[in-house]
Parts: sequence; structure tokens; C-alpha cells
Amino acid sequence: MTLDDLRVFVAVCRAGSLSAVARELGCTQSAVSQHVKRLEKETRVSLLERQPRGVVPTAAGRILWDAASDGLAGLDLALRRLGDLVDGESGAVRVTTGGTTVRHFMADAIVDFRRRHPRVSLEFQTETSSRRCFDALLSSNLDLAWITIGEPVRGIEQRPAIDLPWVLAVREGDPLAGRESVRVADLADLRLVRLPPNSTSGGQLDEAFAGSGLRAGSGTSVADWDTALLLAELGLGHAVVPALPGMREPDAGGAGGPLRLVPIPELPPLQVGWAVRRWDALPPLARIFADTVVRALTG
Repeated sequence: MTLDDLRVFVAVCRAGSLSAVARELGCTQSAVSQHVKRLEKETRVSLLERQPRGVVPTAAGRILWDAASDGLAGLDLALRRLGDLVDGESGAVRVTTGGTTVRHFMADAIVDFRRRHPRVSLEFQTETSSRRCFDALLSSNLDLAWITIGEPVRGIEQRPAIDLPWVLAVREGDPLAGRESVRVADLADLRLVRLPPNSTSGGQLDEAFAGSGLRAGSGTSVADWDTALLLAELGLGHAVVPALPGMREPDAGGAGGPLRLVPIPELPPLQVGWAVRRWDALPPLARIFADTVVRALTG
């Protein structure tokens, strides 16, 4: 077997599709399949199970996927560190995170980092959830993932950076808009706009609601916090969201009036921060960028 065989196999397991990997690599589906077939011939077991909507690893395939992901990640990290030794200050920092994270959490840090390290490139890969960020971190040459801190994940180290209190986003004129704060019980009769419960932050919010004895209704499920805020501003529901850094109530003058952000102090704050494969093996430039982001948020 070759490293290319293993890289393609890991990509197929992650994507769940031979054709998707073929498009990503700019080759034919047959070429992708040949990589997998060589591995199956070498291991003498079936590694993928064909299903109507793609492929999934077999039990044997899962064993090889886990081992190959760990091995390739370590090798890629070593190659990156060797490149840093050769290139000095002209390397790259590769980050995976959600679609709105850079604007809310990293804007000031990026400006500061670029000013101090003008020859270093910053590369961002967008994923739809913390879980997908973990997968990307384990199966590629990414350095860092900005995620919602959650349950331990094998092969990943998580480091909290900042706690985000929860707020209720409502339009001006709503009966709750003039409150200094709201209680969890006040949400009982509301149809909420929020992230799906299978997301890390959505799951933690549901746990907090359950701990308070609340079964909150959900009118709309959205993929990110910015969309939840927009729908609340349009009057399509009440949004329970974390108080993102730099988030402000809009100025008056917009259609339907501005948004109001009312604290919900009974809910435990949401922790966000960095995830890496190993902190002690993180390339120096990536560590500097990670520290710059945390310093900008907490300074």
C-alpha cells in the first residue's frame, strides 16, 4: 500500500462518496476506486460497504480509517514542521471553523497577526459543525480548529478560550424587549429559532433547558447564529443565541425596528475555544496565532 492509497481511503471514509473525492482530487471515480481496491487486496478484507447514497467503512475499514488518520496526521504535522525550519517566517497557518466564526472571533487577531507576520499565510477551511471540524483536523494537514467545547474526542485536545453567556434576541416592541433579563421559565410559551440539537451548542442548550424543567418549542432550525439573529430581527421568532464578541444591538431605522438582546443569566455559559491534535506538537506559527486570538478576545 502507498501513502496515496491511504490518503484517498481516508478522504472517501470522511466524504462517504467515491465520486465526491474524485471531484475533489480532479480524477475519475475509477481511479479513486483503484486506491481502495489495492488496500483491500493488501489487507485481504472488504473495507467499504456500498449503500444507496454512498459508501461507509466496514468494521475492518473503520479500524484502518482510525489508524491511517492518526498516522497521516502525524506525518503531515512533521512535514509542516520541517517546512517551517526551512522557510522560517514564511510558512502557513491552517484553520478550520464555522462560517461566521472568523468575523465574530478572529477579525482583530488576524489584523494583529498579519501586522507582525506579514509573510505568513492564513488559510481557513469552513465546516458546518464542531464535529466536522474534528474530522477535518484528524484527516488533513490543518493546524487548528475553533469549536464549541464539548465531550472529549479521541485524538483531539480541546482548550477553552472564552465563555459566552446566552441572550434572547427579540425585536423592539416585543413584551420581553424591555426586560433587563429573562428567566428560563419565560421561554416556555415561545417558538424559538435556534441551532439543531445534534449540534454541540444546540445539544448543550437543550440539556440546560431540560435541567431547568423546560421543554422549549422550536419554530425554526438554522445552521448558524447569524441566521438565527436575522430571523429574530425579521420578526419570525425569538432566538436564543450566545452573546458573540462584538455583537451589538442594531441602530434604529431598519425595517421593523432594531433587535434587542436580553440576557438569560440562569443558563450556563457556552464555552468556545481551540482544538488541536497535540498542543506540544503544534507548529510555532500556529501556536502564535492561537494565542493571538485568545489574547484579542480576553484582553
